[in-house]
Amino acid sequence: MSAADPAPPCVLIAEGDPWVRDMLREMLLSVRCDARLQVCADGSEALTALASKPDLIIAARELTGLDGLDLLRKVRAKGPGLPFILMSSRSDSASVREALPLHPTAYLSKPLDLDNLRKRLKELLLAVGEQIACPVPPLQPGASLPAFLEQRRATADGGPLFADVQVAIKRALNPQGLNLKVLEEEVRSDPQVTAVLIAAANSAALHREAPVQTLLQALNKLGSTQSMNLILGLTLKRSARLTDPLLAQHAAHFWNLSLHTAEYARSLARMLDLDEERCYCAGLLHCLGDLAVLRCLQEWRLAGGELDEGHVHTSLKDFGAAFGSALRTRWRLPLSLRELIAAIYQLGGGVYSREILAMNLAGQLARLPADQGLEKVAENKTARLLKVGLAQLSRLRKVDNPEVKPREDAKAQVVEIKGEEPPAPDEATPS
Repeated sequence: MSAADPAPPCVLIAEGDPWVRDMLREMLLSVRCDARLQVCADGSEALTALASKPDLIIAARELTGLDGLDLLRKVRAKGPGLPFILMSSRSDSASVREALPLHPTAYLSKPLDLDNLRKRLKELLLAVGEQIACPVPPLQPGASLPAFLEQRRATADGGPLFADVQVAIKRALNPQGLNLKVLEEEVRSDPQVTAVLIAAANSAALHREAPVQTLLQALNKLGSTQSMNLILGLTLKRSARLTDPLLAQHAAHFWNLSLHTAEYARSLARMLDLDEERCYCAGLLHCLGDLAVLRCLQEWRLAGGELDEGHVHTSLKDFGAAFGSALRTRWRLPLSLRELIAAIYQLGGGVYSREILAMNLAGQLARLPADQGLEKVAENKTARLLKVGLAQLSRLRKVDNPEVKPREDAKAQVVEIKGEEPPAPDEATPS
């Protein structure tokens, strides 16, 4: 693990929570991009992985099968020299004293202090002044864009970031700690942040009661440090922000559509005495599949693939729905929240709840061209079932969308976006 050793280090990560596991992986690669990683979800798997002779082990104490302390004990039985970072939610003096005779390289309390972790990893994985260059791997000869997207569908990281999370966290910090309400106000317009925090709050490690379905619920469930770690961890991932002007233009369109839908959903929920924040959240997340496709298209271009407007339009049409469905399923977003998202595009058969109808109407209003009247919407089945007339729809349409304002800030972070707004996607195709 030094300049004299040309072989990239092998690092074993053992962590039960999938979101913490992913964050550790991204943190490690941000420090040493050429590291060879073995990522395990339990202690038994990690014990087997010791055969690969890792250069560093990062393990949670609270592992199933074989806990991290026992794993450390077995590693030390073979020799004292292997660096071993032990993480634990148990930071009391008795727990720390129990681990000290086994000489862990570091005993880190959860939620993790990411700055401290990064410092430790640099000390262990890099020589003084050493810098590692990791160019983007080129595409395989003959690779096609549809095949690339089909392969990425099951592993896509989601959409790009729009919020400036560093600024958001700075604004939410005060002498007493992180103000979760202020943080929620700062990042509530970002679909990726919202989806990841809700998914993390519903993970097996935390899910005990009713499912978490709004951003503020997720922040309160995760707590200040874990929320901050997850949000900052998103900035470490590939293509976390779109730098390609063509792709940024399309992303701005889908983000704007998400924000308008979310605002209409919240206004309708307020009018109909429904859960405003749950409806807002569903509206915000409904274009996440399209945004994920755009992020993968940037990866395609960075790897040397050709890309033009036609490729972008076709990719969104063919893969937007599939990416959205795959993300919502893989991240295990609550089924009731997924049902509200699906209702934005179309109503299924059977009896409809008022929330389902409100989301469908919000989608219609958000996609209605500015120069088109509301008569057809008022005559539509959804509005009639909700008993929302033309006068009420007219008042709704006049409601300002304060959440649209952050678009200019985020757009400045990405690129200057120019050109015509791209066409809206097929309303019957969920993403």
